[in-house]
Amino acid sequence: MQEDADTAQLRALGYTAKFDRSMSVWENFALGFTYLSPVVGVYSVFDVGMTQGGPPMLWSYFLAAIGQFIVCLTFCEVVSQFPISGGLYPWARRLVGKRWAWMAGWIYGWALFATIAAVATGAGPFLATLLGFDATPGMTSSIALALVLLSTLLNLAGTRLLARVALFGFVCEIVGAIVVGSYLLLFARHQPISVVFDTFGLGHGGSYWPAFLAAAVTGLFTCYGFEACGDVAEETPNPGVSIPRAMRGTIYVGMAAAAFVCLALILAQPDIGKIVSGQITDPVERLLLTTFGPLGAKLVVAVVMVSFISCILSLQAAASRLVFAYSRDDMMLASFYFAKISPATHVPIRALVLSGIVAGLIVCLGLFFADALTAIVTSAIVAIYAAFQMIVIGALAARLRGWRPSGAFTLGRWGAGVNIVGIVYGVCAIVDMLWPRTPDSPWYVNYSLSVSVAAMVGAGAVYMVLGRPYDRGGAPAGDAWTIR
Repeated sequence: MQEDADTAQLRALGYTAKFDRSMSVWENFALGFTYLSPVVGVYSVFDVGMTQGGPPMLWSYFLAAIGQFIVCLTFCEVVSQFPISGGLYPWARRLVGKRWAWMAGWIYGWALFATIAAVATGAGPFLATLLGFDATPGMTSSIALALVLLSTLLNLAGTRLLARVALFGFVCEIVGAIVVGSYLLLFARHQPISVVFDTFGLGHGGSYWPAFLAAAVTGLFTCYGFEACGDVAEETPNPGVSIPRAMRGTIYVGMAAAAFVCLALILAQPDIGKIVSGQITDPVERLLLTTFGPLGAKLVVAVVMVSFISCILSLQAAASRLVFAYSRDDMMLASFYFAKISPATHVPIRALVLSGIVAGLIVCLGLFFADALTAIVTSAIVAIYAAFQMIVIGALAARLRGWRPSGAFTLGRWGAGVNIVGIVYGVCAIVDMLWPRTPDSPWYVNYSLSVSVAAMVGAGAVYMVLGRPYDRGGAPAGDAWTIR
């Protein structure tokens, strides 16, 4: 039986099966898709991309999709051999070793907590509009806290409900994206297709590239989340085969939907010049209201809210599995407490509660320090890309030491080349996100993002050196690294 084979594979990797393997490949794909959430990604940063780069910012989604697909191929190869809950942390542990894994998990974990808070806070104005309230900071934060609480309660109900909600969210989001996008293109189009090549005079010194690279963060901000498929590896049957398929499917469908929605929003704008100049600061909300009317706009926002809630749910599931994986390997304080799995629902309930509390505290921080929340959220995205690179670099280093992937999915002789291209792409993406955009502003404005990321990594490095948390547990590590 497949279940017995999965249990035996996990035992060979040094762990005992405790989760309920009830998540189908489609539900696993839906989890990654709702984490990536093209609707949330596009609607949240559309105005930023248009202001920075104008309509050609659309092409950033294709560039991000290609680059992240290269990274995804490395993840597919690693998870196929090491299908362990927690995703990036156990992959880094088996590829390189405990120190590398602890730092990768530290960076990725804080990024997940901050992203949960960011998505919940971003949903606030949409839900406030739907309910007829003013989107004040207090109201937005209250809504965000309520959504984090709702996500925690839904996650506590077990893998079965998580999978069903993720699948429902996927269906709502993909249908909503197709219906809304198609309607805008067929009945509310104001711009010719050639507008996606019109820079509207943006650029510096006669070159458009600086503007495009600034706008390219819109694609980068959207194209991640596929790794969540591997975070629940012990809850998915035949994970060595199904998870690589789900990861790749997340990129295919998710980024195609993101590009389609973005194109529809661009072509339906009556006056792009005012968006680029900053005269229109809410182009998505204004377009929905003028196109669909008050009632129709609320129906669209209702679908968008399903996307937000599904995204928060998937993010929290990923964060809790990471906390559990850390605790199971005795890599954090109170590991014995957070490593517990509920005998009734077969989910790490204490890790779920912790992820909800930390995300809630970050939401509250934003209520008092809005600029601080912005810096934390943006640095979280950079941190996710940095954690991704730790896996790709680890895979290349292990391969150079003689590792030959033995999972169901392998890159064969193309492996090293794919790893190298993934590293080049990842480094370029990180540099692009960190690059200062306002040279006339004070240094602390230009480099606040770099300082935030450095502080996150530095704090983890200091704690790792002084506390040696990586050295407590005796779980297997460095399987691929020690092969010669």
